Amino acid sequence: MEVRVLNIQGQETGRTVVLNDAVYGVEPNDHAIYLDVKLFLANQRQGTAKSKERSEISGSTRKLGRQKGGGGARRGDINSPVLVGGARVFGPKPRDYGFKLNKKVRLLARKSALSYKAQENAILVVEDFTFDTPKTKSLIEVLKNLKLDGKKALFVLPGANKAVYLSARNLEKVNVMAASALNTYRVLDAEVLVLTEGALPVVDQNLNK
Repeated sequence: MEVRVLNIQGQETGRTVVLNDAVYGVEPNDHAIYLDVKLFLANQRQGTAKSKERSEISGSTRKLGRQKGGGGARRGDINSPVLVGGARVFGPKPRDYGFKLNKKVRLLARKSALSYKAQENAILVVEDFTFDTPKTKSLIEVLKNLKLDGKKALFVLPGANKAVYLSARNLEKVNVMAASALNTYRVLDAEVLVLTEGALPVVDQNLNK
């Protein structure tokens, strides 16, 4: 797939790049996408929820009433789960919600997400750029030039770029990430994927291991 290269003024540079069919032209696998997105969201969970069980509550262990004949549920000490202020049975404990997903499945999911964007003509390729100082106004100008204002855009750069990242931090619909950190969720979440020229070989290298 051949794509024209634009500059940050939104003008054509006269150059084109060919997107690798092994990355942007595969048959999308929806189940692989589902699994990779599920893993991404699971890894975002803190997993710090915790409630006290019977052995963790301080209180007398004296049996409050007779075992039978009281007319209600049997109960032991004041920490019994059947009493108000008592323990919780099988409550949440700190845990890791992540799970194992084979590397080949993750790679297929990312290729599938990029292929969907290519099919939708939702990929822009721009010249590598940076800003002298972080300035949100500068990035807003780039968005207007590329006709992306009001759209959810994901800028993929060759590596970490603090000036561009900080310029986008206050923009609700704009994300910036390094090509090495590209993931299925962020690709699908964006309406338009903006790839810099320098990011293309990094994406190809990472997804064709």
